[in-house]
Amino acid sequence: MKIWMAQIAPRVGDMQANASLMLDGMRQAETLACDVIVFPELCITGYPPEDLLNRPAFMDVVEQITAMIIESSREACVVFGAPRRMDGEMKNSAILAQRGKIIGVYDKQCLPNYGVFDEQRYFTSGDGSQQVFEINGYRVGVSICEDLWHDHLAEKQAELICDVWLNLNASPFHVGKQRQREELVIQRAKEFCAPIVYVNPVGGQDEIVFDGGSHAVDAQGNLLLRAPLFESWRHVLDMQEVGRVDVAGLPEPIEQIRQALVMGVRDYVRRNGCSQVVIGLSGGIDSALTAAIAVEALGPENVLGVLLPSEFSSDHSISDAELLAEYLRLETITLPISAGVQAIETTLADTFAAWDKTEADVTEENIQARIRGVLLMAISNKTGRMLLTTGNKSEMAVGYATLYGDMAGGFAVLKDVYKTEVFALSRWMNRDKDMIPENSIRKPPSAELRPDQKDSDSLPDYDVLDSILKAHIEERLGVEKIIERGYDRTEVERVVRMLQLAEYKRRQAPPGVKITERAFGRDRRYPITHGFRG
Repeated sequence: MKIWMAQIAPRVGDMQANASLMLDGMRQAETLACDVIVFPELCITGYPPEDLLNRPAFMDVVEQITAMIIESSREACVVFGAPRRMDGEMKNSAILAQRGKIIGVYDKQCLPNYGVFDEQRYFTSGDGSQQVFEINGYRVGVSICEDLWHDHLAEKQAELICDVWLNLNASPFHVGKQRQREELVIQRAKEFCAPIVYVNPVGGQDEIVFDGGSHAVDAQGNLLLRAPLFESWRHVLDMQEVGRVDVAGLPEPIEQIRQALVMGVRDYVRRNGCSQVVIGLSGGIDSALTAAIAVEALGPENVLGVLLPSEFSSDHSISDAELLAEYLRLETITLPISAGVQAIETTLADTFAAWDKTEADVTEENIQARIRGVLLMAISNKTGRMLLTTGNKSEMAVGYATLYGDMAGGFAVLKDVYKTEVFALSRWMNRDKDMIPENSIRKPPSAELRPDQKDSDSLPDYDVLDSILKAHIEERLGVEKIIERGYDRTEVERVVRMLQLAEYKRRQAPPGVKITERAFGRDRRYPITHGFRG
């Protein structure tokens, strides 16, 4: 049996373009005399289509494109994912088509309803009445993504006799995900006593990045092949070529993060009709890393850096931003904010005096951040460039960011990257050549909104802060469990309290690339108003 594995990059809602990707692959597979062509889950619509599925006009187009793919099938059986209306219900289906006709349909049984997944909102489960199909004399089992992860379904599948199992996926990236996938597929192949072919898409979709990682294992659980991560890829797997191994290397975790951020930025910007971006450059590590990622994603000619110095900006902040621009070959402009800040403060002076509130505090600091936001958004509006924000996950967690100031923008590149990871990733980016100034990496982080300000004035050291945040967010540990790890009670309670108080800010933050299992947004959904403190 020859299987054409198609790791393609469908775009949500662009059914014509998705069909073109599929038809191109089908033509190539026919010339190679393949028996089966396998595409990812919901490749007709892209994943996740969300409430587009509830629009009759959307589903009408889905059915038209699905019919076209079926009619275009030839000697090779094409197996592809599509939503399917049936008797007033919606199914997440794998459709098998050959010689212009449907020869089988499998409906996904296990519908995930956690993290970024809301499938029970849209779909009803299949009954599993048919899961094995005969294709050119071979017995082929079909499942979809989450089906493979459930032991109770695996026990039933293990009773079925198949020459090969095909698993269609839309599995998003997070650090370590590919190892988890492969370990599971190896386990299932041994249980099923049959090879498994796992096909996954690539591409960025809002916060989600699909990293591909399609692979196949034999009946003994040996890895036969692995597609490169973060690349479109097509491959013919000949099940008769026993012992052939074609395994792409698995990048270091830090490199996977870099690739995910680059793909996430590139696809979000371009798929939303933009080609250029603007970034405020402070001379600090966050804006430097954001700019470096943007340059890799879009090219330096499409990235504009804006220096926004104030009376509190240090000389090295300006020189570090200028050196960054030199390293990355960026165009920059400089817009001092002091006059704008003074105008706002003058306008407010009498009002604040009437309330006896004349002493400078965080209000004046936020005015500076918001003036910067106003200027950056003005450039975005006037030029059509998307504004990339530069805040990281540590700052988003504890609210160390200004609404309508440094949080203003269209996409938050580092939204799911902790500050300690920002440092690590910046050093990784510099491994072959200078991209980020060494001083931006080494100097103490500062918002520079008051004299001699340091992040450590308001926050624990980032090593401590990130450890507490990861325990609470990623591991879901409560205050007492974190304290048991040796952290100071006052510090833990303070960090958790800041996390809870900042929920209203995160609700208003732009989307950003997801690289963890507990990204802010769809992965982690907490009420703004609640009374639990644990």
